[in-house]
Amino acid sequence: MIDNNITWWKGAVIYQIYPRSYKDSNQDGIGDIAGITSKLDYIASLNVDAIWLSPFFKSPMKDFGYDVSDYCDVDPIFGTIDDFKALVKKAHDLGLKIIIDQVYSHTSDQHEWFKESRKNKSNPKADWYVWADAKPDGTPPNNWLSLFGGSAWQWDTQRQQYFLHNFLTSQPDLNFHSVEVQDAILSTAKFWLDLGVDGFRLDVVNMYFHDEALTDNGIADSPEKQFVGVDPNNPFSKQYHIHQMCRDDNLEFLKRLRNLLDQYPGSTTVGEIGAPDGLTYMAQYTSGGDKLHMAYTFELLNERCDAPYLKHTMKRIEDSLQDGWPCFALSNHDVVRSASRWTQDSKFVADKTRAMLVFLLTQRGTPCLYQGEELGLPEAEVPFDKIVDPFGIEFWPVFKGRDGCRTPMAWENNKDLGFGSPKSIQWLPAEQKHQALAVSEQTNDEHSMLTFTSQFLAWRKQFDALNSGSINWLDSPEDMLFFERAKDGERLIIAINFSENSLKAPVVDNAQLAWSTHELESSFKPYQCTVWKTN
Repeated sequence: MIDNNITWWKGAVIYQIYPRSYKDSNQDGIGDIAGITSKLDYIASLNVDAIWLSPFFKSPMKDFGYDVSDYCDVDPIFGTIDDFKALVKKAHDLGLKIIIDQVYSHTSDQHEWFKESRKNKSNPKADWYVWADAKPDGTPPNNWLSLFGGSAWQWDTQRQQYFLHNFLTSQPDLNFHSVEVQDAILSTAKFWLDLGVDGFRLDVVNMYFHDEALTDNGIADSPEKQFVGVDPNNPFSKQYHIHQMCRDDNLEFLKRLRNLLDQYPGSTTVGEIGAPDGLTYMAQYTSGGDKLHMAYTFELLNERCDAPYLKHTMKRIEDSLQDGWPCFALSNHDVVRSASRWTQDSKFVADKTRAMLVFLLTQRGTPCLYQGEELGLPEAEVPFDKIVDPFGIEFWPVFKGRDGCRTPMAWENNKDLGFGSPKSIQWLPAEQKHQALAVSEQTNDEHSMLTFTSQFLAWRKQFDALNSGSINWLDSPEDMLFFERAKDGERLIIAINFSENSLKAPVVDNAQLAWSTHELESSFKPYQCTVWKTN
C-alpha cells in the first residue's frame, strides 16, 4: 500500500517521464498514458519512489503540451481521464507517487480563456492576460524579449493591443495580478488533487508575475544578472529580466497554493526556477514552510561538471536554502542528456556515468532521474529535417533544440526500440545507437548501468541519512568529492574521485565499508565511489 507519510518527498527519488516518448500503446507513433501504465512494474523495479509526468493535457501541441488549452482534460493523443485514473491506481498499488507538470505561467492561444480575453477590452476575462497598448510609434510597450526569439510582445488585430508571451507567440502569459486568474488556476490544481495526484512540478514557477509598470529590462552586465540555463547565443541572455519575472508578488500566490496543498496531506510541490541568481529565488520560494516544498534551478543542468564546481555549487545551495529543501536533476526534457553532456572527451564514460549517478543520489535533497538515464542513454542525433522543436528550428544550428533528449525510450534492441510498432511513423526518430543500451539488453546483465542503478537505489533506501540527513563537506583533494551525511546517530562518509586520474584514498577512522564501485586500495581509481558507515 502507498505510504502516507506527509514528508515522503524529502529524499525521495523521482523518475521523470516525457509521455510522448515513453511507450506507444496504440501504434500511432506517440507515447501515451496506457503505455506508461504498462511499464509501471518496470519503473517500480528501479526502486524509485515517485513519477513526474510532463504535460499530457489538452493542447494544440505547438510546444508539445506546454501550451495548455484545457487544464482539466487529457489530450486525446495521450488517452482519457479514465486512462489517467487507471495509471494513478496502479501506481499507488505499486507504492509509487504521482507528480504531474503544471504550466501556470501561460496557456495556449486556443484556451477558451484567451479566446474570450482577446475579444475586446471589456469582456469578463479582459484582464486575464497581459495586454498593453502600443507605443505612439506602434512598437511594443517595452524591450522585453521572448526565450524563443524576438520580442515578448505580439500584436493582436482583434483587440488592437499587444499581449505578452515569454515563449511562443501562441503561448500568451496569464495575468496573475488578477485574483480571478489565481482562483481559476487553484481550482484546476484542486481538480487533479481530487483525482489522487500526489503533487505538482511547477513549470517556470518564477514567471507568474510581471512588473505592472512594464519597466524596460536592463543589460545582464554581471554574472549575477545572467539568466541561468539559456544559451549565450540567444539574445534573451543579454537582458536582466528582473522586471519580466521574479517579482515579489509571487510569494503571496505560492502561499495560497501551499494552503491548498496542505488540505491534501502528503501532497507536494517542486518548482522549476530559470532565472538570474536562481539560488536566491530557490531560497525565497522554499523558506518558512508556507510556499513550495521543493525547488530546483539549472546549476547542474549545464556543461560544467568538474569537482571544484560541483563542491562550490552544492555548498552555495546549502548555504542559500537554510530551512528550504532542494531538488536536483542532471538531465531533463529540456537539456542535452548528462551521459553526453558530462562525459565529453572522457576515457572512462561508463565509470563517470556511474559516478554522476552516485553524486546525484547522495546529495542532501530530492533527486530526479530522467527516463533513459538509468540506461546511460546518450543524446540522440536528430537531423534538421526531422527536428520538430520550435526552439531548435529557430536557433539551428548553433542550438539544436531539445529533440535530442526527447527521442523514444529504448525498450528493445530493434529498429523502433520497442517503443510502438515498427510500421508506425514515430513523432521523433528512434536513435539507433540506443539499441545496444535497451532495457532488454541490460536487464539480465549484472554489469549494466540499469542493474547498477536499481541496485544502488535499493541500497540507498536503507539509510535515513541519505534521505533527509544533514550534509557536511570535508577537506579533500581538489578533484575529490568528500562529504558526510548524518541523521539520528547514523553517519555515512561518501568519497567520489571525480577525475580521470588516480588519487590517494581518503582516510576514514573508525568506519566500516558500506559500499564501493571498486576494490578499496591505497589509491582511488578514476571515478571510484566509496561509502563508509561510522559510529
